[in-house]
Amino acid sequence: MSSPQRFTCLLLDDDTGFSGMLARLVMEEGGEPVRCSSVQEARSVLAKQTFDMAVLDNRLGDGTGFQFYLQLRRRCPDAVVMMITGAPELSQAIELTRNGLFDYLTKPLAASDFVACLRRARLRLSRPDPSAATELVGSSPALLEILNTLRQAARYPEAPVLLLGETGTGKDLAARLLHQLTFGPRAATVPYLALNCSAVPAEMFEAELFGSEKGAYTGSDRRRTGLIEAADGGTLFLDEFGEIPLPLQAKLLRFLESREYRPLGSTVNRTFTGRVMAATNRSLVEEVRLGRLREDLMFRLDVLSVRLPPLRERLSDLNALAETLLGHLAQKYDRRKPLLRANDLQALQHHPFPGNVRELRNLLERSLLKTPPEAEWLNIDLGWLVPASPAATPSSIPIEPPRGLLSSPTNSPISTVPVASNISFAPPATRELSPLEAPEYQLIAQALRDEGGGIRRAAARLGLTHQALLRRLQKWPELRQAAAAE
Repeated sequence: MSSPQRFTCLLLDDDTGFSGMLARLVMEEGGEPVRCSSVQEARSVLAKQTFDMAVLDNRLGDGTGFQFYLQLRRRCPDAVVMMITGAPELSQAIELTRNGLFDYLTKPLAASDFVACLRRARLRLSRPDPSAATELVGSSPALLEILNTLRQAARYPEAPVLLLGETGTGKDLAARLLHQLTFGPRAATVPYLALNCSAVPAEMFEAELFGSEKGAYTGSDRRRTGLIEAADGGTLFLDEFGEIPLPLQAKLLRFLESREYRPLGSTVNRTFTGRVMAATNRSLVEEVRLGRLREDLMFRLDVLSVRLPPLRERLSDLNALAETLLGHLAQKYDRRKPLLRANDLQALQHHPFPGNVRELRNLLERSLLKTPPEAEWLNIDLGWLVPASPAATPSSIPIEPPRGLLSSPTNSPISTVPVASNISFAPPATRELSPLEAPEYQLIAQALRDEGGGIRRAAARLGLTHQALLRRLQKWPELRQAAAAE
């Protein structure tokens, strides 16, 4: 839909008086009706545009709404469809419902009953699938653009789809949603297989993806089904595809171009008939420049691309997102959902969320588990939210080889940050550090001192993630307090 308020609705009925009444009710509910009086006319209209919703009569002069429904479902896989008929058939109603029909109504139909059904259908439109990713919640222009792009991509199941975005933005969730939109009511019964390419050893990658025959390599004592074969007819999702070994990228390219593959040790080509999706949090152009990604593979994958924006670019969704996530977390732990304070939500709005939606979810989950079950309000640990400086936002941090905690930070390129030498990071006299803790404490204190109290910059200097350093600072609150004071 172009906006949360407007929706397009196809009305197929040869009773012009009845369809006129339906059109008026659709417009009163914020819809844009398109009336057709025959199956042929409806097919002609469907070839030119798609619809968010459809209301079909069954018995028409040149066919049936039942037959047209199947064509409509292929063209508009996420449309909410209702059937209205004066001659109901139980077997037909059952079959249509199994294939995703939203409601089956009978004539005569009261206007109030149709409006009630129409409003339920609009709620379904705002949530494409009740089992879809809860992190894709909100009404920001960025999110609506994502949903619209996914709906468009669902119409072309043979075209590869590339999901781009920072870590934690929900690329895996978008992939699942696209799978649901592509296959509609059948999504739960067709395969969806995801492969985290970074988790597969390079020497096993080819067999994992393409499969292998018995004896294809040392230790191969049986035939192995690859993920491509297992996902046939459904969806294959290659997460972090930039980790695919360079020698195998040529074979992957041939597979994407021809839809054919050959398992290791086999002489027979097989054909794949499903959808292929890939995701990465890296810059494709930079990966090509560094020689880690074939340029022709980049062009082949980047046919239909969807960029998942970071949470800081869709902060208008944060409140609704937090409420939704908290509700699901409360259900997960079989607890009553506590309320969120307005000042806590306001504080969250000022946090840059480098970990994006995943970071928000982790924060809410940690806070929920620390909140007593009988508490009315959620106790959010806002002390974990340390605002990042502009120089340390994820979009501007240079990618560098990781440095260990005990490595020397002397030559760190971040050391140009002004030093706040007046901050005291010395342990209080009452604290006794173990022989193992003392060196780590001093290294962290030194990094914080050198970086002027900047926790994110100190973490980068030490070769730690932001969260890893925060966990260490939880043990030593005086260091955290001194950094926060700065």
